[in-house]
Amino acid sequence: MIARLRQTRALPEMRTLLRHRHVLVVLDQPGALAALPEINTALEATCKRRRVKPDALAKTPQSMSLQGGTLVSVVVVEAGKTAFERLSLLRTASAVLLDEAPDEVALCVIAQDDAERLASEALYVLWANGAPLPVQKKEPDLHPLKVIHLFGARSDDGFAAVGSLATGNLLARELSSAAPNTLTPGAYRKRLRAFAKHSGFGLEEYDFKKLRAMGAGAFCAVAQGSADDDAAIVHLSWAPRGAKKSLALIGKGICFDTGGHNLKPAKYMAGMHEDMNGSAVVVGLMQALAAQRVPVRIDAWLALAQNHISPTAYKQNDIVTALDGTTIEVVHTDAEGRMVLADTLLLAAGGKPDLMIDFATLTGSMITALGNRMAGVFASQAPLGALAVAAGQASGERVTLFPLEADYDKPLESKVADIKQCTLEGEADHILAASFLKRFTQDRPWMHVDLSSAICAGGLGAIATDTTGFGVLWGASLVHSWLGD
Repeated sequence: MIARLRQTRALPEMRTLLRHRHVLVVLDQPGALAALPEINTALEATCKRRRVKPDALAKTPQSMSLQGGTLVSVVVVEAGKTAFERLSLLRTASAVLLDEAPDEVALCVIAQDDAERLASEALYVLWANGAPLPVQKKEPDLHPLKVIHLFGARSDDGFAAVGSLATGNLLARELSSAAPNTLTPGAYRKRLRAFAKHSGFGLEEYDFKKLRAMGAGAFCAVAQGSADDDAAIVHLSWAPRGAKKSLALIGKGICFDTGGHNLKPAKYMAGMHEDMNGSAVVVGLMQALAAQRVPVRIDAWLALAQNHISPTAYKQNDIVTALDGTTIEVVHTDAEGRMVLADTLLLAAGGKPDLMIDFATLTGSMITALGNRMAGVFASQAPLGALAVAAGQASGERVTLFPLEADYDKPLESKVADIKQCTLEGEADHILAASFLKRFTQDRPWMHVDLSSAICAGGLGAIATDTTGFGVLWGASLVHSWLGD
């Protein structure tokens, strides 16, 4: 639940502002603070004491305590900065306030032009970071932000679209952070049933037994290693009146990944409860788009399973058959994500959507290529690739486009099956994985997002937690561009 918003277009009198114990002041240029002379004077004294020039506010926010105990954080967000830079500055500026877990924050926006945009970005940062992620402690110290008092900007709908994006990001991070013994595939399915009922979404579950009968051998190869037959592909749907296009969102939902028989070392198995992050991003994005009443039919396909080691788990050199009859030679059991996605993509493609986007924490080689600061994207068509990069620039969730050329199919040629799952040579595995997935898209327009930025120590862009929820902002920006909004 995000904080309530109270908004006033006018700037407050100083005595009104000082009734608040935590104040964030966002400027579009250093001189704009003259509108709040008492804070301006305090800032000048603070900068002098710290030997900081006032124009440094565009790089480093400054905070100070006023007489009476009000904590003020001031930041300059210049128009020429990228969305990522703006959101990063706002996160730094707000962190000093949110670290004290206030009940309320006053947000003052002072700008000559586009005050509403500045307010939108600042609100997103406060909303997304003001609700702590749940923990399982005997005495949890959770104090969510309850109210934001906005001065200097106003939206007739209360910045509803921004609120929906923050709520979607929070949902994605909450799901991703859940411990693996509390968010098993079965528990996840139960949550999704409640989510669908509350949101008015359609829901259909393809459980393990049904998928095996259907011939979804790629998915079942991974799922068969779990003691509980709770794995499933869950289909959520939403069709608003007047929708003229259809969108399929596909998410990898491996609730824990041991690596299977090719067991991960402890260092690399830690955190593998977040290997379901792609599915969480899909759920958060779908919620945000539906809340915004975006005129597009949305079908979300979530591949929920665990990758375990057991006598029944799949093995190297197994040959399994996907839903479309494609035979797959298993080369490495820790390449399970592309296996569960293969059958899930085929199910999604069966509805002939106008666009398919899959989200997955798929390969370590994407992290090697990019680190954790942005995600990698592949697109079946050049215009889609351009849209993906532009959405990253617009949203502040940056992506890099990787090639999807035919000659990358050659290493996946198998002597005993139609295709290899991967190779053992380590040759650009993120590209090989995308080439593998493309085989199962039925030539529909398609994008693959390899979420190397799902976890970033210290936060990323607008988000202060290590778990970033990356993809909700980007996805919403991309869908609006794709629709021509």
